[in-house]
Amino acid sequence: MRNRISRARRHAALGVSVAALAAGVTTGAGPAAAQPGVAAAAAAECSSAYKIEQKLASGTTWRMCWRYDSKAGMVLEDISYQPKGEAAPIKVLNSARLGQIHVPYDDGSVEYDDLTGFGFAQGLMNLDPGECPGGTIKSVKVPDSWDPDHSDVNGLCTTTRSRGHAYRMQGDSANKVYQAQGKDLLVYTVNQVGWYEYMTEWRFQDDGTITMNLGATGSLSYEDYDAGDGRGWPIGKGPRAQATSHSHNAFWRLDFALDGSSKNRVEQYDSTVTAAAQGQQTATVKTTRTPVTKELAGDAKSYRWWRMVSAVGKNKDWHPRSYEIVPGPSTKYPGRAFTKHDVYFTEYNPCEQFASNNTGSCAAGAGQSVDKWVNGQTLTHPVVWMNVGFHHIARDEDQQPMPVHWQGFSIAPRDVTAMNPLTPAELAGQNGHWEPGS
Repeated sequence: MRNRISRARRHAALGVSVAALAAGVTTGAGPAAAQPGVAAAAAAECSSAYKIEQKLASGTTWRMCWRYDSKAGMVLEDISYQPKGEAAPIKVLNSARLGQIHVPYDDGSVEYDDLTGFGFAQGLMNLDPGECPGGTIKSVKVPDSWDPDHSDVNGLCTTTRSRGHAYRMQGDSANKVYQAQGKDLLVYTVNQVGWYEYMTEWRFQDDGTITMNLGATGSLSYEDYDAGDGRGWPIGKGPRAQATSHSHNAFWRLDFALDGSSKNRVEQYDSTVTAAAQGQQTATVKTTRTPVTKELAGDAKSYRWWRMVSAVGKNKDWHPRSYEIVPGPSTKYPGRAFTKHDVYFTEYNPCEQFASNNTGSCAAGAGQSVDKWVNGQTLTHPVVWMNVGFHHIARDEDQQPMPVHWQGFSIAPRDVTAMNPLTPAELAGQNGHWEPGS
């Protein structure tokens, strides 16, 4: 909003001006960032204060380290997943974090890069115990804090939550129902930027899925009610005061390290549907695999998906382990080149830290946004940038306070284990082309 520079944004501008003096230097609280390459062990390596380890009721254990960056906020590193039946943790990611929150307004008056331009990290909020039921709230030392005398914030919640059915199967017999209720490790923070409060949520499911969500809540700016027809929505009495519509273009940056190696492969899958031929009952569908060997700006569409494949590890069925990228609902914003694609695969470069208004110390001419980094390099250590957009047209129900609206995506295990990691013992023999009685 035009007036978002007031309140938290004024403080942010002060913090950013100081941080700009050290552009390209990552400051934060926690252990040093994980180095690329093959890890000797899959377990997280950090001091107990910065370690998150949770064994869920199903027997699945998630392990990771955390640190707090002066611009990106919460950074999760050295993430591994160990379902029951696996003798050792399976490493999934070197690091995972937000890569930018880009907020342009429909009337063309302003746009913001909340992570690198307006003090997202410095706006970390203290959490009430009631916001982290059954969990632990960790203290975070905020780098470049607006108030250096109060830089420690009780701002990181780790807890567990139920998500409903993980599976249900009755099969051919009415005498036995196999069902399980899924459980997640939830890690989240709340950061205030202007009138908004962003909830950065990471869900680690007991079946190996990781879901990344950004929730926006807080308030609508009481001063930003001057949009014209088609660029705002009337809020309050009568038709005249129109809250300005805007977009939230959220980017996430994922550095994979499947089985401890950063040398992963990217694959794209597309399916073609052909009308039914004579003698066929329905259309046929053929799926083709395309190796993505060079940097790519990709667009999601029906019957298309991508996966990151381990170069060194296989499951017990001798299939390469991989994680599939599962996009969530998104409204792509066409106003900037870096928001015109859903996913970017770039070769790892330590200076490429933020999807727009990048503060990493890249060489002259390298460009300051992710679209500029897709320039034909061969992918040997691919990094994933996921772009999920939300067009916020305000409504009366957005006041007061504003209900959380969410945007995000998931990565789902594909052949990480030989069977469903939550398979009950009685069904463990039903792997592959089995037959009843076999």
